[in-house]
Amino acid sequence: MPGEDRLLALETEEGEVSRPVLLKMAKVYRRPLVSFYLEEPPVRGDRGEDFRTLPDQHTAGEPLVDALVRDIRSRQAMVRAVLVEEEEAQPLAFVGSMSRNDGVGPVLASIRKTLGLDLAAFRAQGSAEAAFSMLRRQVEMAGVYVLLIGNLGSHHSAIDVDAFRGFALADPIAPFVVINDQDAKTAWSFTLLHEVAHLWIGATGVSGGHIEGATEQFCNDVASSFLLPEGELNQLRVQLGGDEAQIARQITEFANERLVSRSLVAYRLFRAGSLDQGAWRNLTETFKGEWLRNRAAQRERARGQDGGPNYYIIRRHRLGSALLSFVARNMSEGVLTPTRAGKLLGVKPRSVHPLLSGASLSVEQGA
Repeated sequence: MPGEDRLLALETEEGEVSRPVLLKMAKVYRRPLVSFYLEEPPVRGDRGEDFRTLPDQHTAGEPLVDALVRDIRSRQAMVRAVLVEEEEAQPLAFVGSMSRNDGVGPVLASIRKTLGLDLAAFRAQGSAEAAFSMLRRQVEMAGVYVLLIGNLGSHHSAIDVDAFRGFALADPIAPFVVINDQDAKTAWSFTLLHEVAHLWIGATGVSGGHIEGATEQFCNDVASSFLLPEGELNQLRVQLGGDEAQIARQITEFANERLVSRSLVAYRLFRAGSLDQGAWRNLTETFKGEWLRNRAAQRERARGQDGGPNYYIIRRHRLGSALLSFVARNMSEGVLTPTRAGKLLGVKPRSVHPLLSGASLSVEQGA
């Protein structure tokens, strides 16, 4: 029987399923084996609100997004449980402290004050990645766990940015933010601030690159107002209906100087009325196409080179200092076993000690 027919028979209860097949299915569908013995299909994991776009525009990556959200929710639950059990749980006052009704300006002012954000210091970092690292440290020091994750453990399960750019789990004890590291590094800071805005208004959910919803537009405006204040945008003279190639060159120079993405600048010009919707979308697609081609070229060059970044260095960068510090502290105190620590870090138990041994663990939650 062809594979497609066999799968259809299994899904329509017309065929018997052996345990070895069930084990393979559990791995492919990323579900616990026990799920296949239930009388009814398991309820889809709670993503919170889907802030991305209209349902009919969802991508083939939805099952991967669901699996990732389930994974991060389970890690968050473990962190929260440990903090409560060890009497270290200190509710973070900023989570859910404001709403869209408060306005972009007041929400941004509260974020800046709480996190100690400074735009001049951000830009002084010299590169978009270094600026993001500084911003991430500020967010983590406030008590938020910030992870860079764009797949489910290997490049074979990479989740395209069209499926999600980031998501926030707005819990007052253990808030988590996940950023899709498949996205351009110049976009990471914007996504982080966008998800931080979600935490401030207590809005758990998955975010994307579209702005149909009021919440997404609000959080976009909060993030972009910090990275690119309105007064600076006036320095970019763009003529409505002008040549898009020339506008693209202007935007590129302007964005590079400020360590932000070109798509962010185009979005702000659109919101300011300097670009119509058609021009904005065309420029966004142009910038995305150029980035994808550059990324493909970089990966091709990397294939021809020996060696590469150390596995543990990459893993530490993706996990962030906050989660690494939490695990290291609780392992040293005997609260976490290597098995539980491995689940929190997304690695096998035998990899926990090598992962922690070379980490710079300076961030203390609740500091």
